[in-house]
Amino acid sequence: MASHGMPKGSGVQPTTDQDRRKELQKIKDYKALVDSVNSQIQEHQYTAETLELTSKLLRLNPEYYTIWNHRRHTMQHLFKGPGSSERSKEQDHDAIVNLISDDLAFLLPLLRKFPKCYWIWNYRLWLLKVSTRLLPAAEARKFWQQELVLAGKMLSLDSRNFHGWGYRRTVVQALESTELSTQEPISRMAEQEFEYTTQMINSNLSNFSAWHTRSKLIPRLLDERGADNEARRRFLDEELELIQRALWAGSEDQSLWFYHQYLMSNFDPKCARNSMVPDLTTDERSKYIAQEFDRVHEMLDGAEDCKWIYQSLIHLSKLHKSFTAEWPAKADLVRQWIDELLRLDPLRAGRWNDLNSDLENW
Repeated sequence: MASHGMPKGSGVQPTTDQDRRKELQKIKDYKALVDSVNSQIQEHQYTAETLELTSKLLRLNPEYYTIWNHRRHTMQHLFKGPGSSERSKEQDHDAIVNLISDDLAFLLPLLRKFPKCYWIWNYRLWLLKVSTRLLPAAEARKFWQQELVLAGKMLSLDSRNFHGWGYRRTVVQALESTELSTQEPISRMAEQEFEYTTQMINSNLSNFSAWHTRSKLIPRLLDERGADNEARRRFLDEELELIQRALWAGSEDQSLWFYHQYLMSNFDPKCARNSMVPDLTTDERSKYIAQEFDRVHEMLDGAEDCKWIYQSLIHLSKLHKSFTAEWPAKADLVRQWIDELLRLDPLRAGRWNDLNSDLENW
């Protein structure tokens, strides 16, 4: 990470006097650039020249978040222009479009080089919000739609970039908003985004962000489909089959177990109202849990060192007992699974010992 306005170094020390001189010159030039930007801002020189100076500095050090704030202030003044008496509304409009377009283009090579730099994504989102505020909905929407394409391209390069996933969710939310609506009813994108998570998961099972986004989309998707109870049960069964196939392919993958746990929450009475199928009877919930217990237990064969399997078995056992007052397997076996967790994950020994102590209260 860059610190106190200084760029992150390569970690390679100069080996010759010439190398040291070059390094010192780079540092000198960098500090001079920082001083120039700060001087312009202190003098309230929010001009195109100041904008270009911030561009040079941010290309060298995009983690320098203060400079992003300076750039915002500069852009805000440039958006206002020289005044309504000197420029027509059409010229104002064209100037704003060009400023936003040029600034979005400036950010692209930075994003390619620093795809996980929070400040770039944050500034880009600010530009888009400015377009919503200053431009007609139809024109602002074009900028946001282009961002959806960009987010897709960035995630195709790094499918697990959580900045990219969060950004994509924000873009979709904006495109569904009334501020950017150009038609009635407002276009909903849950179906499209759900299919996108399926594509990303199929290309890489170990994609926590895709599974997480999928879990957030499902309640909306079912509501927008107007799914009845039968359709909801069918959907739940399909998701259970999907995660089971994924777990058999990668039982060591934490992201898969998190999604499996999300699906299991549908059978917890405390979560019934917000579950995929709210009208499941107690008997139906217990049957689902017993079925999942058997499926997960079968995975132990050949994967005895996978702690996630033991954690899931313990969780399912607790759920099963809450419905039937009986263990799906002997309580002694549950203690054995806790002992395995102590062996496999000793750093969390306190947690596993607490589980063991609470066993009698379940």
